[in-house]
Order: sequence, then structure tokens, then C-alpha cells
Amino acid sequence: MPFVAILMGSESDWPVMQAAADTLRGLEIEHEVRITSAHRTPQATAEYVADAVARDCAVFICGAGMAAHLAGAVAAHTVRPVIGVPIDSGPLSGFDALLSTAQMPGGIPVATVAVGKAGAKNAGYLAAQMLSLADGAIAERLEADREANRDKIRNQNQRLQTEIGG
Repeated sequence: MPFVAILMGSESDWPVMQAAADTLRGLEIEHEVRITSAHRTPQATAEYVADAVARDCAVFICGAGMAAHLAGAVAAHTVRPVIGVPIDSGPLSGFDALLSTAQMPGGIPVATVAVGKAGAKNAGYLAAQMLSLADGAIAERLEADREANRDKIRNQNQRLQTEIGG
């Protein structure tokens, strides 16, 4: 069964990357989470990618802060989609991570989402959308999730209009 791999360079990235896991869990999508470093454990990273692909990993979500580039290291070892989440850490608050994630050479793509938790959440949704191309049940859950979000905004708007009398 296809799954999504969520990778991060260190345990300190988990508070951000948990948003991707929560999104996938809410959409009932199989996933696994690992800590692996592009720079400190490059061989282990390459071995994990090969093993995950052999076990039918469909999408990789990779988070890294500062100028670390886990997403690029993963993309170098697979043709499966890779989504990079720049972590908002370090003296540049994620700007360096954003640039290193977005600046991939032609032919080795990494889809790059926003910096931080919103980016991690969107990475989960983007992975789900990719999987939904081949799985109608996931597509239906995505549609239901979108409808729930629309309903939430409509309800908030109605409450606001009631409160202000407009």
C-alpha cells in the first residue's frame, strides 16, 4: 500500500513537521516519520530512501532548517515526488532554508511549500493530492475536508455578522 515518508534532519524539527503527520492522519493516509540528516547521516538517508521506495513510498516530505537540504538529498536518490518544508529556525528564521529548498538544479525537482507549520500542513495536503490521482477514496476525503473548511468559514462569517448586526 502506498505511503508517505516524513523525514526531518533532527528531533527539534518535529514541532513543525508534526503538522504534516496530523494532516495525513486526518485524511487517513499511511505515513511514517524518520529522523535522518543529509549531512550527518548521508549514507543512512540514501539507504532509507531506497528501502522506502522498495516498500512503495509514493511521496517524500522533507523538513530541514537553516541551509540544510534534506529534500535535495532525498530527491537525488529517487524519482518519486519530494516536497520540501523549510523549517523556521536559525538566525534567518527559515529564509535560508526556503532558498536552499527552492533553488534546485533543473532535472532534480523539489516542490517547496511555505516556511514553518503552515508549510508542513500544506505538504501533507499536497502529498494527499498526489496520492488522490490514483485513489478515489483519498480524493473524496480531500473534498470532504475542503467542504468542512468552507463550512467553518461560513459559520464564522455568520457569527460575525450576527455580532456586529450586519
